[in-house]
Amino acid sequence: MNQFKPIINSIYLCMTDMIMFPSDFLRCHSQSTDVLEAYIKTDGAWIVKLPKSQYTAKTVEDCAVKCNKETSFTCRSFLYIEKDQDCVTLPANSKTDQILRRMSAALYEKRGKILYYRKYKNYSGQLINVTFHSITPKTHPKADLESNFCRNPDGDQGGPWCYTTDAGKRWENCDIQDCAEECMQCSGENYRGKISTTASGFTCQRWDSQKPQNHGYIPSALPDKYLEENYCRNPDGEPKPWCFTTSPSKRWESCNIPRCTTEPPTIVPELTCASGEGSSYRGTIAVTVSGKTCQEWSSQIPHKHARTSENYPCKGLDKNYCRNPDNERSPWCYTTDPETRWEYCNVPSCGDQPRPGLLIPVGEECYEGDGSSYRGAMSETVSGKKCQFWTSMEPHRHSKTPQSFPKADLRRNLCRNPDGDRAPWCYTTDPSVRWEYCNIERCDNKHSTQEPPIKPTKVVPTDTSQETDCKIGNGASYRGPTSTTLTGVTCQAWSSMTPHQHASFTPESHPDKGLESNQCRNPDSDVNGPWCYTTDRNKKWDYCQIPDCDGLKCGQPAVKPKRCFGRIVGGCISKAHSWPWQISLRTRSRIHFCGGTLIDAQWVLTAAHCLERSESPSAYKIVLGIHTERATEASKQDRDVSKIIKGPDGTDIALLKLDSEGCNILEDSPVLTFETVLPACLPEKDYIVPSNTECYVTGWGETQGTGGEGFLKETGFPVIENKVCNRASFLNGRVKEHEMCAGNIEGGTDSCQGDSGGPLVCYSQNTFVLQGVTSWGLGCANAMKPGVYTRVSKFVSWIERSIKEN
Repeated sequence: MNQFKPIINSIYLCMTDMIMFPSDFLRCHSQSTDVLEAYIKTDGAWIVKLPKSQYTAKTVEDCAVKCNKETSFTCRSFLYIEKDQDCVTLPANSKTDQILRRMSAALYEKRGKILYYRKYKNYSGQLINVTFHSITPKTHPKADLESNFCRNPDGDQGGPWCYTTDAGKRWENCDIQDCAEECMQCSGENYRGKISTTASGFTCQRWDSQKPQNHGYIPSALPDKYLEENYCRNPDGEPKPWCFTTSPSKRWESCNIPRCTTEPPTIVPELTCASGEGSSYRGTIAVTVSGKTCQEWSSQIPHKHARTSENYPCKGLDKNYCRNPDNERSPWCYTTDPETRWEYCNVPSCGDQPRPGLLIPVGEECYEGDGSSYRGAMSETVSGKKCQFWTSMEPHRHSKTPQSFPKADLRRNLCRNPDGDRAPWCYTTDPSVRWEYCNIERCDNKHSTQEPPIKPTKVVPTDTSQETDCKIGNGASYRGPTSTTLTGVTCQAWSSMTPHQHASFTPESHPDKGLESNQCRNPDSDVNGPWCYTTDRNKKWDYCQIPDCDGLKCGQPAVKPKRCFGRIVGGCISKAHSWPWQISLRTRSRIHFCGGTLIDAQWVLTAAHCLERSESPSAYKIVLGIHTERATEASKQDRDVSKIIKGPDGTDIALLKLDSEGCNILEDSPVLTFETVLPACLPEKDYIVPSNTECYVTGWGETQGTGGEGFLKETGFPVIENKVCNRASFLNGRVKEHEMCAGNIEGGTDSCQGDSGGPLVCYSQNTFVLQGVTSWGLGCANAMKPGVYTRVSKFVSWIERSIKEN
C-alpha cells in the first residue's frame, strides 16, 4: 500500500524485503544485486495484460529469473504475490499500460524500459492515470526528479512546476515563495522563510525540541504546518508567524516579518455556501446559529479582539459577515450580545456535507456495507498510524479534498470512504505509507453490546491445539474459531479453490497448520498474525483481528468503546465496560463524588482535590467493574483504600493504594475479570500530546438535566495547546506547564462536577493511554473555557517511584 516509488537502489530493495519478509533477508542480501538490481519495485500495484505467463516461484528472485528467461514475449515486468508464490511475467509496464491497486501484489519493472517519472491519480482501486512527457530523471539527471515534488528542470520563469494529476491540466507552476524575499503574505500561514528570531530578539527554539518550552506543536504530528528547524511559523491562526523562544523567561513571541509587496494569492469566493472549513466563504450571512447578530469585525464593542482586517488582510473581514479567519471549524463571528463572545454561523454547506462546527459526529464503532456512510470518530489505521488531514497535502498530495467530495464528510483527519473503496480509509502521516484502511469493524462483525460474561481468570494457552480466541506471538499456533477478516469479510475454506485459486496453503500441503475449515490461521508465520483467503472476489486474502493472549494488555478493552464525540454534559452513554479502568471514588456511605483511573494491579490515580474531605484512607471506598452509578452489576468490586499519596505541592494529582486483602485484584481475586477491570497505560515520561489530538473523558458526573444520569458517559474532543489555552480570551494564563487543556473552544463539550479525578485518555497504536487527570474548569462546557487536566506524563517518575516504595 506504499505510494509509488522512483528509482531505488538494491540496498533499499533489500531492506524493504527484510522488513516485509524477514525470512528472505539473507537470500535478498546475497542475490538481489545479481537479479533484482535490474528492477524497480512498486508495492500494491497490478497490471492486467494479455498475453502473460504464470508460474509458481518460491522467491521473488526466482520470478525475476523467469522474467529474464521468458521466451513467449519480451518480459518488461513481473508481478509477484508472496503469499501464493504466484509469478506473472508481462510484456507491459507502467509506461505502456494502466495500473490497478492490489494490496497483495508487488510489481517489478525492468530499469531502462519505463519512464520513471510516473503520475498517479488515486489509490481507490480505480485506474491510475499516467502522464507521458519528455522531461524525466534520465533526460535531466541533475534536476532531482526522483519523486513528484515541484522542480524547475527547464528554467521556467514562473518557478518550480510539475505535471498534474488533472487530466484537463497537463502542468502548472507550484505556489512556492521566493526565498530571496523574506516576507509573508496574509497572516503568514504559508510563510516558509528562515527567520528564526522574534520581534524582541529572542532566539527561536527548535520545533522538535521540548526545552526549555514544553509544547504540543510536534512536527511529525503536524506535517502540513512546515515546522522546520527553529524557523518562525504560524500553525495556529495568529496574526503573524511566531516561535517558542530559548529563553526560560519568554515562552513565545511573534516574529517581525514584513509583508510581501506582491499580490497575495487569490481565492475563488463562495457566496452562498461554504466548503471544508469555510475559509473561502464571502457571503453576507451575519447571524449566528442561536440567532444573535454579528459584531462588526472593525469594532471592539462589546468584545475586544485581534481579528481585524489589518491583522488578517486576506480573510474578507468585511462589515459583520460570518468568516473563518483563523482555521476554526466553520465560519463564525463575535456577537453583539455582551454575554456571548462568539458563535458559529449557520452557513449552508456546498453539497450535502454538514457544517463541521455545527454537527459533532457521534462515535460510530462500526460501519455498514463499504463504509461510505460511516461518520464516526476513528482517525487511526489498522497498523496504528495517525490519519493525515483531508485538507492537507503533507506528507501525501492527493485529490480527496472536501471540495472535490462535498458529500463524503471529509472533516479533520477522520476515517472516511469518499471513493467507494471496500472500507473506510485515510492517508497516513507516515511519509512511507501513503494510505491504509482504518481500524474499524463492520457492524455485522462487531462486539456484542451486551455485558460480557464473568470469567474469573484468563488462561494463557500453552497447548497449541487449544481452541482459544486469542493468539500467542504471531499466532502461528492459533486454533480459535474466528473466520472473518478485520474488515468483516467471511474467510474462504482453505480446501476450496473458489473464488480464489491457490496451491500454497491447503490441508494437504500443511497438515499440521489447522487448515481443516475456513478459520483464520497463520501457516506461513506471517509477522502480522493470522490471515485467510476471503470470499470477496476482489480481495484474495486479508488479515484477521485476533487479540493477544499473552497476559493483560493495558489500555486495550475487550469491549470497544463508542468513542463518542458528544459531551458528558448533554450526554453519550458508554457501552458497558468499554472503559474498564474507570473507577468510582466514594464515601464510606457509598456515595459517588469523584472518578479515578486504575493504572496498576493495586493503584488508582485521581485528583488531589478529591481527597480534601479527609486525610484518612478509611474515609474512602473504591468501586471497580461497574457501568451504572448504582453499582448493581454482578461484576462490581468494592475495595478499601489502604494508603493515600498526594503529588508534589501545587499539583492536583494523587495515588490511592487499594486494600486487596492479600490478593492481586486483576489475577487472584475469584470474581474480577479482564473484561470489566483493566488498567489504562501510562504515557512516556514528559510526553506532550500534540495539538488537536482527539482524546476522551469518562465519568458519572453532572449532566445538568440533559439525560443519561446514573450511567457512565463519555465524550471525545481535541487537545488544545497551552499557548492557545492561555490566551486572554480563554483561560488567561491560568494553565501551568504540568497541566493540559482539552475541549471544543465553542463550548458544549466538557467534563463537569463528579468527573473530577477521572481519566483523559488518548488513542494511539491501538491502545488507550492515560494523558490527563480531570482537574478543573471555569464552569461546565462554556465557550472559550476548555477543561484543564493534570498532565500525567509529567508525573510518571513520581508514580513509578511511589508504587515501588509503597
